[in-house]
Amino acid sequence: MSLYLAIDAGGTKTVCCVADETRELARVSCGTVKLMRVSEAEATDRLIGLVTEAAAVAGISLADVTRTCMGLAGLSIAAVRSWAEKTLGKLVGGDLLLCGDEVIALDAAFEGGKGILVIAGTGSNIVGRAADGTMYTVGGWGPALGDEGSGFWIGHEGVKAVFWGLDRGVPTTMLKAVQEAWNVDTIGDVVAAANVRPGPDFAALAPVVAWCAEEGDELARAVLERAGDDLAEQVGLVRLKMEESGDPGNVGVAYTGSVLERIDAVRRAMVKTLAANEVDVTVREAAVDSLDGALWRARNGALRDAKQ
Repeated sequence: MSLYLAIDAGGTKTVCCVADETRELARVSCGTVKLMRVSEAEATDRLIGLVTEAAAVAGISLADVTRTCMGLAGLSIAAVRSWAEKTLGKLVGGDLLLCGDEVIALDAAFEGGKGILVIAGTGSNIVGRAADGTMYTVGGWGPALGDEGSGFWIGHEGVKAVFWGLDRGVPTTMLKAVQEAWNVDTIGDVVAAANVRPGPDFAALAPVVAWCAEEGDELARAVLERAGDDLAEQVGLVRLKMEESGDPGNVGVAYTGSVLERIDAVRRAMVKTLAANEVDVTVREAAVDSLDGALWRARNGALRDAKQ
């Protein structure tokens, strides 16, 4: 019996599963192991603990694993790649496949085939894969330079909309909601908190903006609609790149990340704008689980050491 280990190393959490050829034997999770967010020592401790726990729950020996696939961001950084290879190489037997986190998310939806993935969580990124395997991207430049439609963007634009409304006499429930979320009392406190460096966790305000929109706040609703519009524009750009390279026809669009999974208004706006702009794509109804893509790749041994 062959055994497979799949790991999805996300920005907020890391999920690992052990499986055989047909069924999942164990699934466990821990905090992020992303080296841009935690120290190497903490990331190493977490990854070792995660993989060891998964093997214990499944009742297997890590030495018996046939193939491991780990999806994580930053593989183009030599230190990240070296850390992942070194840490997992000491733990697990069999082959090791390292992929970008966008690759395993694409595989979760399209199993190595053609498609477009919209990532909209804390940050945002649009990735397309053509029939010949060529990858095309738009966005993903981080909160200071882009990340349109992301949780950070929604939170930041929500706070900006509060002060736009104050200057123009437009009422909004977002001011009180932001004050409560940040545990501050006055407008001046909000200004001070927003302008501190390093800045506050604007992504944590995305659900606050969504709640205000659901309660009828027009400024909040406008922020969410712009988020969906911006994501749709970026999907359109990826589709255009694919067409210009000789890849015509309708393309499936999958999505992952807390914004599109949990904020219906953003997803609806994205789909509506894609249709209005006559972009030749079909958006899947449900979000993909990136771990499924890592498991598919581990089982199939596809495209060893895949990169964007």
